[in-house]
Amino acid sequence: MIKKIDPQTCTGCGICAEVCPTDVIRMDEGSRKAVIRYDENCMTCYNCEAECPCGSIFVDPFRKEIQPILSYPQGD
Repeated sequence: MIKKIDPQTCTGCGICAEVCPTDVIRMDEGSRKAVIRYDENCMTCYNCEAECPCGSIFVDPFRKEIQPILSYPQGD
């Protein structure tokens, strides 16, 4: 899930808002910088973090190893 956009390093280029498939990031009209508006919709795709030319965005991986759902019998 997206955790932070650093306003000190964000240049307001808008690339992150363009590449976000779920409209989590918006451009603030006052500051002209990227802001997180709908963090609950973040699908952790990393598009914003990967495309940010300033390194201003941090997406927390929020991942855990998933156990297999099915187990297969072992050979005799």
